[in-house]
Amino acid sequence: MIPKTCDHVSSIKHVKAAVSHECEDCVKSGDTWVHLRTCQTCGITLCCDSSPNKHATKHFHHSEHPLISSAEPNERWMWCYVHEKISKY
Repeated sequence: MIPKTCDHVSSIKHVKAAVSHECEDCVKSGDTWVHLRTCQTCGITLCCDSSPNKHATKHFHHSEHPLISSAEPNERWMWCYVHEKISKY
């Protein structure tokens, strides 16, 4: 039987929300972003893979924090980089 959610999603007790709706790394470099994602381990909000800098994915490769959630209004999903799986919440 294949589980509906991965272990990383199952371990989340409270979804971290974006503190501000901007990519922290893009702001530092003066760049722009398309959509935002919030790391569920440390809470940083960074840009998605549709954005030129792909800061959320770079954060995963650097930190190994496995789970992000959409920081976009009215979107309620998470992505697990380890299992390459999306889960709605």
